[in-house]
Amino acid sequence: MHFAYPPRKTSNPPLYLPRSSNLPRFRRSRLQLIALAGLALITFIYLVTWASHGHGAYSQHRPSGKPPVVLVTVLDEVKYSKAYIDAVKENRIQYAERHGYQTFFPKVGDYDLKNAPASWTTVVAMRHALTKFPDCNYVWHLDQNSFVMNPRLKIEDHVMKSSRLEKLMIKDHPVVPPDSIIKTFSHLKGQDVDFVLTQDKEGLSSGSYVLRNGDWAKFFLETWFDPLYRSYNFQKAETHALEHIVQWHPTILAKLALVNQRTINSYSKASKGAEYQDGDIAIRFVDCQAQNSIACEVESQKFAQKWRTAFKNS
Repeated sequence: MHFAYPPRKTSNPPLYLPRSSNLPRFRRSRLQLIALAGLALITFIYLVTWASHGHGAYSQHRPSGKPPVVLVTVLDEVKYSKAYIDAVKENRIQYAERHGYQTFFPKVGDYDLKNAPASWTTVVAMRHALTKFPDCNYVWHLDQNSFVMNPRLKIEDHVMKSSRLEKLMIKDHPVVPPDSIIKTFSHLKGQDVDFVLTQDKEGLSSGSYVLRNGDWAKFFLETWFDPLYRSYNFQKAETHALEHIVQWHPTILAKLALVNQRTINSYSKASKGAEYQDGDIAIRFVDCQAQNSIACEVESQKFAQKWRTAFKNS
């Protein structure tokens, strides 16, 4: 059976018929307008939702400064006696209470370091402190084998105040002495500094440093604690890892201020760095750490009564 072919569509419609293209063009314009309006509405809702969850540039959490500073000291209660640990904690607590600060005393073994040396605990502890005290302005890491000696000095004024930093910063200086080709920035301003650190005779000294709370500090600590650096088996573990990332990550170097060692990190002896002098904010017992815990306790006794007297008389 054969079927008739369908009639062909004429390409020459009669003049009296309305143009068939006018109506679709109007409809297309209208549909495009509706689509654009819908897209704009969806975008607006997305941006509002995104910002409300803390992702927007203007909704970033701004610390209230309560407390102004958190003093972080990692304690090793296995190697050191209870009397020594109690003396260290008493020192930190008295200093913090005087200025409205908070103390944070995590312990060796609190965190899973994935078989890395225990000294890496300090890096995780600092990151933990930022989470535990989201409204603090600064966190000060001070090694266990040390004492705060001058209760009058406040971190926010003595170290982190912009005008003070302008005077303290060591600019255009090798990051790792004596001849590192990477140097501290010569144009860095005090208001742009988020990380204050010192050097001793051997290199960077990570036993006492100050961080400004914020997204950059979190990024820095998480970079420092990266599994890759922990796997490198550096001789000085986290300290040599720090030297590596400071030299090869401009984003970190751009926020770093090196200051004179005695500003926050005086040593009890001059064999490895700047020796403590009366009036310095803190003293660290670095030589004893290469010996044993008893050596640190013995050395600390020379300064225990001195800090208590200074706190009593201030």
